[in-house]
Amino acid sequence: MLGLSTAWFLQERGVEVTVFDAVGPGAGASWGNAGWITPTLSTPLPEPSMLAYGVRQLLRPSSPLYVPPTADPGLIGFLARLGRNSTASRWRAGVRKLLEINTQALDAYDALAAGGVDGPIREAEPFVFGYTSPEQVRGMYAEGEKLAALGQKVDLEPLSAEQARAFAPMLSEQVRGALLLHGQRYLDPPAYVAALAESVRARGAHTRYGVEVTAVTELRGDAGRIRVAGSAVEQEYDAVVLATGVALPALAAPFGVRARVRAGRGYSFSVVPEALPVGPVYFPGCSAVCTPLEGRMRIAGMMEFRSPGAPLDPRRIRALVDSVRPLLRGVDLDDRSEEWVGSRPCTVDGLPLVGATASPRVYVAGGHAMEGMTLGPATGRLLADAICTGTTPAALAGFDPLRR
Repeated sequence: MLGLSTAWFLQERGVEVTVFDAVGPGAGASWGNAGWITPTLSTPLPEPSMLAYGVRQLLRPSSPLYVPPTADPGLIGFLARLGRNSTASRWRAGVRKLLEINTQALDAYDALAAGGVDGPIREAEPFVFGYTSPEQVRGMYAEGEKLAALGQKVDLEPLSAEQARAFAPMLSEQVRGALLLHGQRYLDPPAYVAALAESVRARGAHTRYGVEVTAVTELRGDAGRIRVAGSAVEQEYDAVVLATGVALPALAAPFGVRARVRAGRGYSFSVVPEALPVGPVYFPGCSAVCTPLEGRMRIAGMMEFRSPGAPLDPRRIRALVDSVRPLLRGVDLDDRSEEWVGSRPCTVDGLPLVGATASPRVYVAGGHAMEGMTLGPATGRLLADAICTGTTPAALAGFDPLRR
């Protein structure tokens, strides 16, 4: 989503682009995620509740937030930094840095649609939050008020569990309270990314799929050109954007990018309920989500800090199933399809890395954690502006890739 969005908005400014991808459009975290476009929920990953998670809880495979026992010193250091950033003051500062780009998220999608990207996007009306107790509803409403006080646009509406079941018939009797969140959207991730890729190609981009880029080099003696090399490629360009998800540090490190990026892996699967919900459903108590797609419902959740190349862990799928089983009815959770794990690129402060590196011809776009679908197009438009004007937009000021 990030790379294609940047390419599309560069084309809007008359730039000729080439897109390289080791697999193809919609791979990785852009395939099996929840498909939410939710600027209201776009906040930094490290937040105070993470500190309440004990080490014993983190090591349980059934926990929504899981860290397998590891001897990886890099991961241990990353988690230590993540913990230090999980304070109320740092979280509030992060929210403020995200405010302006959040306000541009939906406009960027509208610009893509006006320019011919025909991927379907739906208004998330209704967008139901389901809770097992009224106290949880009041707690979430209070969290919304805190966000609104910081400047985030929040439109929450309380409703009864019976009203919620009119929108989402698969909610069980265990759901005893609900909220509606207004002003959000959702999409089918692989279908939308495929449409975006086709628009980029139709507008004249050179698309090179199945090509893995292994090195990016600045040729100082050749008017600052950038050489891109890898499997079946060695070419030179005026500028390069690195939007390679969790693999970002490998290519960006020679250009001064030292920020730590790790895979926060998420899981999903699809089921066919007796009745699909009208819109997305979120269970904050177990950090699980449900999205109605074409004839099926995607259930997603979990955060797992593990190597991005590790295979899918069936225990994590079972944990996700077990977390939603009491909350759903009319759904055969044992008849699953599209079981998936994908690596969200997470930073230690929960903020993206977007902008120029130590080289004025090498740019990065990544580290969006769970907000890649929400902020991908807005990031691409802002980064295209920065590349073409040489000036960093105010909305990107907090995302300097050279920060530590």
